[in-house]
Amino acid sequence: MLKLYVTIFITFLIMNEDIAQSVNVFGQPLGLCCSSPTTGFYRDGYCNTGSSDYGTHVVCSVMTQDFLEFSKSRGNDLTTPNDAYRFPGLVPGDKWCLCVLRWKEAYDAGKAPKVYLEGTHEKALNYVTIDQLIECALK
Repeated sequence: MLKLYVTIFITFLIMNEDIAQSVNVFGQPLGLCCSSPTTGFYRDGYCNTGSSDYGTHVVCSVMTQDFLEFSKSRGNDLTTPNDAYRFPGLVPGDKWCLCVLRWKEAYDAGKAPKVYLEGTHEKALNYVTIDQLIECALK
């Protein structure tokens, strides 16, 4: 029953949300990050953000074992599923919209995963530089 209430509450928040314009770090339309697993704060496959996205989930990244272990060591276990948030648990190779400050923390520690720039929201540039993102870009 709690799961139902959480789902209804999240749906209500999303429906009453001011979603930021969907533009990537190049000023182009935001590209799809991943639909399997379905990522994004809104679980729409895109790294969209808005006023209720307190984590600013805007960096489209490919998970690595190093990053997943790093994130878990910081208190955010991304490998364990959580049905209440429609979170499947991640494995290396999955693309996921990361919180920009977690990505920056991993970058500073030398553990940042690669970034899909076309799927990374322009809001990331409020916290990291384009050069940092390009340095870690998927080739």
